Amino acid sequence: MKLPCGAKDILVVEDDECIRETLAELLTEEGYRVVEASNGKEALTKLQRTERPCLILLDLMMPVMNGWAFRAAQRADPALASIPVVVLTGVADGQREASALDAAQCLLKPFEFDPLLEVVKTHCGNSR
Repeated sequence: MKLPCGAKDILVVEDDECIRETLAELLTEEGYRVVEASNGKEALTKLQRTERPCLILLDLMMPVMNGWAFRAAQRADPALASIPVVVLTGVADGQREASALDAAQCLLKPFEFDPLLEVVKTHCGNSR
């Protein structure tokens, strides 16, 4: 199902169901539309089936396809390469890893929602 153009869509790629669902709920309450994926492979499939999101929130440590492999595939696809990615990670050297992936930003877990929301607004604008 394709979402209508012009929506403030965000793709949340996170294997921890609690984190993923909480982010989706909070962002939805802020007026954004959220597409959820539990790993990089699922995220790539969803990117092919939905309108292009304004932002991807990406965990690094996931089963099936991790964040590094997802980012390599995303960057190799001209239709997806320019979508900004914000890394959400608990990896010890997360900032360095995010920089190596050319991510727009990195937020280390555990993170507060308000700073994340500011990052989302930077890339997607206000939701309302």
